[in-house]
Amino acid sequence: MVITDDAVDDGQPQAGAPPLGREVGEEELVLLLRGDASTAVFDTNLQTAVALAGNDCHGSRRLGSLQSIRPGDINLMVAGRGIVHSERETPAVTAEPHRLHGLQLWLALPEADEEVEPAFHHYPAAEIPSVTVAGVSLRVMMGSAYGATSPVRVFAETLYVEAHLHAGQSIALPDAEERAVYVASGSLSARGTPIPEHSMALFSDETGISLEAEEEARIAVIGGAKLGRRYIEWNFVSSRKSRIEAAKEDWKAGRFPKVPGDDKEFIPLPD
Repeated sequence: MVITDDAVDDGQPQAGAPPLGREVGEEELVLLLRGDASTAVFDTNLQTAVALAGNDCHGSRRLGSLQSIRPGDINLMVAGRGIVHSERETPAVTAEPHRLHGLQLWLALPEADEEVEPAFHHYPAAEIPSVTVAGVSLRVMMGSAYGATSPVRVFAETLYVEAHLHAGQSIALPDAEERAVYVASGSLSARGTPIPEHSMALFSDETGISLEAEEEARIAVIGGAKLGRRYIEWNFVSSRKSRIEAAKEDWKAGRFPKVPGDDKEFIPLPD
């Protein structure tokens, strides 16, 4: 998902309704990693953060490195001026029946940082801070919230928290210019408005909002500073349409490095 102000409804909530923008479904904004996820692809002007749940192992090749990710870890890719990468399950994993379940979040870079040098960072689960607030177990994946700060690199104010709530528990929604909640499992409500499983609710910046679990729920709270309008086409994200057009031509013409150890397959630019 690209976290920008384009994803937030600018309309005012109706009288008596919570300050929710709109609800979007799983397939619109959330990419669930699945199968042998991707051959080599090219990204620009964004970051991606990948976190897995369950007994999974997923391998990524970026900048000449091969890095596995396990439940609780975060892999952060900074595409910047452009990066070619692939994401694969390991042979040991594909040899057995299994489930791959996780979230991949796309984060816009500030305009001043869109063309930074590409980079890749791996953060093992032990480095991600865990806190308990009102009996609710939380992990601060990126940014600062609930008195904890994640070591994961950010370029602007960023909010990404995972929480596990039992029925009847509630947590206060952290303050941020833009905020959303994705329900990975279970269901929530905010001021009486239901937020069902596999949906995302977008919030205004009003303070004093609480999330209450209608049943056991696992959620991701995301958001951060407003970065302005972004354009997206395929894997290309930028504040400039001209940059996306240039990236498309570079991909079609093969003007990009190969992924070491994973250079046999190629995904054509979609029509």
